Amino acid sequence: MECLYFSASRCRSCTQMTVPYARQLQAKVEDCQNLLSGFDSLKFLPAQASNEQGFRNKAKMVISGTTENPTIGILDTEGHGIDLRNCGVIAPTLRSLLPVIERFIKELKLIPYDVPKRKGELKHVILTLSDTGAVMVRWVLRTKKHFVALRDSLPQFLEQLPHRSVVSVNFLPEHKAVLEGEEEIILTRRTTLEFGLNGVPMHLRPQGFFQTNTEIAAALYRQARQWINDVDPESVWDLYSGVGGFALHCAGENRTVYGIETSSEAVAAAQTSVQSLELTDAHFVAQDATEFALNAGWAPDALIVNPPRRGISAELSAWLNDSDIQHVIYSSCNAKSLARDLERLGNYTPQLARVMDMFPQTDHYEVIVKLERKAA
Repeated sequence: MECLYFSASRCRSCTQMTVPYARQLQAKVEDCQNLLSGFDSLKFLPAQASNEQGFRNKAKMVISGTTENPTIGILDTEGHGIDLRNCGVIAPTLRSLLPVIERFIKELKLIPYDVPKRKGELKHVILTLSDTGAVMVRWVLRTKKHFVALRDSLPQFLEQLPHRSVVSVNFLPEHKAVLEGEEEIILTRRTTLEFGLNGVPMHLRPQGFFQTNTEIAAALYRQARQWINDVDPESVWDLYSGVGGFALHCAGENRTVYGIETSSEAVAAAQTSVQSLELTDAHFVAQDATEFALNAGWAPDALIVNPPRRGISAELSAWLNDSDIQHVIYSSCNAKSLARDLERLGNYTPQLARVMDMFPQTDHYEVIVKLERKAA
């Protein structure tokens, strides 16, 4: 893949842009194999490749410049805008909406936020694309100064968006390097962006998390579902469940499934999926994963963990190691913390691993591992 922004040193986010994709993927497999080399029992399945461009279903665009000439992209080291509206890793559908965003900025006279001066109103526009073709557009404002203009323009704005799209306004009054604030007002009647990965409906609320590469997320869920169905447990926990991707894919008749996630927004989205699938024994709880496990009073037949980059806690590792759970699937976005956690889980044998290339053009990747409890 070639990128004029990278060549001109305007954006260096994709650190592997000049490396041929096949070599990128092989390097990730070798890195993962090296980090997990202490486990002789572990066999690697063929890596799951991604499209090398247009794969990002989410565009987190900083708005800078002026109302008459806004930049849509990122900031340089001095806080000035760099326009990246033709970024090649962003899905084409999202790129096609950026001129619409620019037009509404101009027509509504929205004032871009000036980071060095700490003045202005419109900070970011966050776009997410569903595999159904619908999008979610989130306007991030400093105050409510432009809120009425955005609310009143909604009918015209929706005419420019795909069917079943969602529009919201988020408020970030503080001057700090984060994307969004706590307060969010959804302008559309529809409150969730629906995905249909592998025929499983999933719902994303504005402040929820979803994997940024839809194709690889679908493959990741299929792999976990296959491993779960191979052992056919009666009960499954999905810790750090997000909007319920793993849990919903593994739910089924005669199987109890629990998804545990700290985000109440994500839990509400997962519960919407449960209702649409008419599942009678799938449950989602807004709670810390470690706290839930240590206080549940029972353990499932199989466990799926998909923690953040820091991995699972020492307390959760110890509880899991001493439990009678037979089957564990660990999905990780950081093979270094994964290696540490597998060392802690000495009562389990890592059997299979598969690198899933969630983040082409970078050093990052996802890896999913299947573990089995050692015989007593």
